[in-house]
Amino acid sequence: MTDTTTLISFFTETREFTERLCKPLEIEDYVVQPIVDVSPPKWHLGHTTWFFEEFILKKYKPDYRVFHEDFAFVFNSYYESVGKRVIRNDRGNLSRPGVAKVYDYRHYVTSELKEYLQDAESSPELESLLEIGIHHEKQHQELLITDIKYILGHNPLLPKYNEKFEEHGPEKHEQHWIDIPEGIYEIGHDADSFCYDNELGRHKVFLHDFEISSKLVTNGEFMEFIEAGGYNQFDLWHAEAWDWLQQQAVSQPMYWHKIEDKWYHFTLNGLVLVNRDSPLTHISYFEAFAFAQWKGCRLPTEFEWEVAAQEFEWGKRWEWTESAYLPYPGYQKPAGAIGEYNGKFMVNQKVLRGSSVATPSNHSRKTYRNFFQTNLRWQYTGIRLAR
Repeated sequence: MTDTTTLISFFTETREFTERLCKPLEIEDYVVQPIVDVSPPKWHLGHTTWFFEEFILKKYKPDYRVFHEDFAFVFNSYYESVGKRVIRNDRGNLSRPGVAKVYDYRHYVTSELKEYLQDAESSPELESLLEIGIHHEKQHQELLITDIKYILGHNPLLPKYNEKFEEHGPEKHEQHWIDIPEGIYEIGHDADSFCYDNELGRHKVFLHDFEISSKLVTNGEFMEFIEAGGYNQFDLWHAEAWDWLQQQAVSQPMYWHKIEDKWYHFTLNGLVLVNRDSPLTHISYFEAFAFAQWKGCRLPTEFEWEVAAQEFEWGKRWEWTESAYLPYPGYQKPAGAIGEYNGKFMVNQKVLRGSSVATPSNHSRKTYRNFFQTNLRWQYTGIRLAR
C-alpha cells in the first residue's frame, strides 16, 4: 500500500468507524471495567490514539507537540520499552481524563497525522508503522464490541446496545465431514498484503489424514452436552479445567440464562431465546475440548484448520484449535517496541483461527493467528470439530 491518498483514506475510515461503534453508549458506559480482561471503551479510544502519536507523530513529525504529557502513561498498554503505564486492572479507575477530553485527543492526533501524511515522503518504514497502527485499531474495534457486550451483559438491567448488530445468524448448509489427505503442506502468510509477524515465516508441515466438519457446533448440539451432564463428567475435562469449573461454578456458556426451563442468552439486542441452529459462542478452550471429547472427536490443529479452510465457510466465530501459540520456524521479533506486539505472548495460550461477527472489514485472512488463555470466553469463540 504505497499510495498516500489510499493510506489516508484507510486511516480516516478506520478512525471514524471506531467512533461510530461508541455512538450507542451512554456516557457512564465509557468508564466501566467489570473484570481485568475488559477495558473501558474510553480507554480503547485513547489507547488506539496513543499508538499513532507514540510510534509515528513523535518520531517522524518535526516539532510535534504531544496533546497531554500524562496521556502516554494513561494509554500505554503493555509496551515496557516506551515507559511506565497505568496497570491493566486500574483502567476502570480513570474517571479523568473525561470522555470529551479523550475525544479531543483523538481528533487532535487524527488531524495531526493526516496533515503530516499529506506532505510526508513515503517510506517502507512509515507505511509499515501506519498499516500496523490501522490494523491495531481494527483489533480494538473488535475488542470494543466484545467489551461493550460484557459491560452491558453484566449490568443487572441487561440493556440493549443496538438492534442492528447480527450476532447469531445460523449456518444454513448441511453438516458433512471434509476429507483432507495425508501430505506435506505449506503454512503461513505468502502474499504482499498486510500480515502480523506471527504469521511469518512460511514453512512446511506434515499432516496425517483427517476429517474436519463443514459446519460449526450449534447451540442445540451444546444443549445436548449440558443435558447429558457434560459439565459434571470429570473425565471429559483437563485437570486444570475441572478446577476452573469448580472454582468459577461454570455450568453453561457465557451469557446463557435458564428461565422457566428455556435457555436465553444476552445479545447486543438484549436478552433473547437461544436459537438452537445458530453457532455456539462465548465458550472457553476448556469447554471446547470437553465437548469434543464427549462427541468422540477432537479440535483441529491450527495447521489442519489453515489447510482445510478453503473447503468450508468461516468468519462467524473465532475457532479454538488444539495448537499452542508458538513461533513459526525462523521467527524473529522485530526490533524495538513493535517487537513487543506478538512475540512476548507466545506462552500458555491457545491459537484461534478464522474471524468473528465482530471482526471489522479488511481484517481477516486464513493465516491470521489469534490467541487467548484457555479459560477466556468473552470473545465470539466457537467450535469446529475434527477427527
